[in-house]
Amino acid sequence: MILTKQDIRRDLIVFQSKHSRIALFNELASHQWNVHIAYDIFQAFDLLKKYKFYAGLCVVEKCNDELYLEQLKKLLSNTKNINWVMGLPKACLLGVESRLIAEYCYDYLTLPVDTEHLLFALGHAYGMAEITTSPYKKVTDFPANYGIIGNSPEMKNLFKRITKVSKEDSSVLIEGETGTGKELIANAIHNHSSRADKPIVAINCGAFPKDLIQAELFGYEKGAFTGAQQRRIGRIESAQGGTLFLDEIGDLPLSQQVNLLRFLQEKVIERVGGTEKIPIDVRIIAATHVDLKKAVRAGKFREDLYYRLRVLQLKIPPLRERDGDIEVLAWYFFNKFSNQGKRKPRGFSADARYSLLQHDWPGNVRELMNCINHAVVMSENRFLTPADLGLEKRYKERGVKTLEEARAETDRETIMSILQNTGYNISHAAENLGISRVYLYRLMDKYELSPEK
Repeated sequence: MILTKQDIRRDLIVFQSKHSRIALFNELASHQWNVHIAYDIFQAFDLLKKYKFYAGLCVVEKCNDELYLEQLKKLLSNTKNINWVMGLPKACLLGVESRLIAEYCYDYLTLPVDTEHLLFALGHAYGMAEITTSPYKKVTDFPANYGIIGNSPEMKNLFKRITKVSKEDSSVLIEGETGTGKELIANAIHNHSSRADKPIVAINCGAFPKDLIQAELFGYEKGAFTGAQQRRIGRIESAQGGTLFLDEIGDLPLSQQVNLLRFLQEKVIERVGGTEKIPIDVRIIAATHVDLKKAVRAGKFREDLYYRLRVLQLKIPPLRERDGDIEVLAWYFFNKFSNQGKRKPRGFSADARYSLLQHDWPGNVRELMNCINHAVVMSENRFLTPADLGLEKRYKERGVKTLEEARAETDRETIMSILQNTGYNISHAAENLGISRVYLYRLMDKYELSPEK
């Protein structure tokens, strides 16, 4: 078989001394690996300047070599883009070396090691690094329309409706759960309408007490009430010529629904404490997370006002129904928040991505954004886990993992990721992992990774 440059994976091996036996590691070259060897940290840094590595093997032959371990720590901490595997005697697992593994390494092997285990460890370390440093992770041009990210069929349909609604000048009612982006939609409609050069003024109808909402909407004259020391223009008047966005219209008290209805009918307002009728030319966009039809039937919302507001109607799909958008948005927020600070995770683990897709997201996009922000800031892991995201299954008792348990978890995570990315093509997955198909089947059975599960 003729190998291309794309078929050969580049690996860096760092030895503790020049007297190391390298016969076993030379076998990597016969398994589509381009091996570069460094006998000290300085040679390793020189090689790193010349070549790009996804995986590396650092060999510790003698325990508690303080100088070598200090240099090794410097190398590992400055090459976080490489998935390092440490080879070391079993006795060293109780020393400083174990802390280096936990903090900087992707995996470890106990010496002496056989070819199959070496190929497996380096293979999935390389494969995982290749996945998590792919252009998809780093892309900043996410699928978006009107400044709103989304590429699902549901969002494409919504974008088409926004285009049509933007060309009209009638009232619009936007319905959607909390956190779905109703204000973003309202701004998109205004910014692409004939009123775009005029202001869009927003008010949250549920954020003000009953006795203040009228003054906030309609304004007031000097002396209209105690504390009214000067005239104040209300939100409706401030939006003159533009758009008035009535957020959470379902929370507007019934007493104020009458005044709003009168304004919509007559297109004039009177400031509180005033008698002058002021003509107003604004477009109304209202939004609510409440089912207004039910509110009308329950007597909590005026039916005539409902139909005045709902000349045009948009329903925003909840995040859980936007097929394919959850992971796109998760990566968008990950890239946004991981640009801040120094030591940040490199991406999502396979289990974390699975947990993101399984969660119902009652808080929708806002919940997802806050979830990713918290995880990026607080996580101390190389890849975000379900626990970092607050989406892990909770157990009454949680013990401390041993290194063997941690490795088993990493193995399962990596194999699952490779299988998903290859569409469960066993031959391709085994090739990416650097192991035989038979061995992969054994591991799939061990970790219960059949396509059905």
